[in-house]
Amino acid sequence: MDKTPYQEFAKEKLGFQFKDVDLLVTALTHRSYVNEHQKTVHEHNERLEYLGDAVLELVTSDFLYRNYDYPEGVMTALRAALVRTESIGAAGKELGYEPLVRMSKGEQRGTERAHDSILADCFEAVIGAIYLDQGYEVAQKFINKHILVKVGAILEEGSWRDPKSYMQELAQKTEGVTPVYKTLKEEGPDHNKTFTVGVYVNEHLRGTGTGHSKQEAQTEAAREGVKSFRENSAIDKKA
Repeated sequence: MDKTPYQEFAKEKLGFQFKDVDLLVTALTHRSYVNEHQKTVHEHNERLEYLGDAVLELVTSDFLYRNYDYPEGVMTALRAALVRTESIGAAGKELGYEPLVRMSKGEQRGTERAHDSILADCFEAVIGAIYLDQGYEVAQKFINKHILVKVGAILEEGSWRDPKSYMQELAQKTEGVTPVYKTLKEEGPDHNKTFTVGVYVNEHLRGTGTGHSKQEAQTEAAREGVKSFRENSAIDKKA
């Protein structure tokens, strides 16, 4: 295969050339691609993802410890917000490596949710590849630039907090009531259902969310509800 696009990506987007570009190629190879090309491709990115996940957690934990004097529970929630699938998947999209990701034709036709998960896994694998090829400091700089730079916005938005607990706090503080969650829609077969849930405050719809369980959908609805409160109500940003 032509590895030039991978080196060009590294030089343009990462600021260096890989000593072993095969590490980057593997980091962007999903298991499904190996299954589809068993005669020519033998490595996928799961081992690099495992390593990258550990490096990401260490760098993030170290950064938060050195820069914020919060209790352990807050630090843990902040770290979770920074490294959750949505955050690192978005960082992957911003980097623009999606066209270089190798996946099966079936996965290419998959849902946006599945693609986002694959991009997030690739991001962790890329961290693992950078760590092996360039060392800890370069991996640390990469994480600082693409992940830790978002900590200010996360603190300001309060998105590190448990959405349902935060939604309840805001609803009680501003309107004196507890939010109510209602299932609006159920779609799909029993083994792959999708739920749509709305969160209501004083019988007004404040947010909707979807998920593969009611709990997941409620969490997404609460997240939207929090945004609604913060955008439309005179709320102390540090509440």
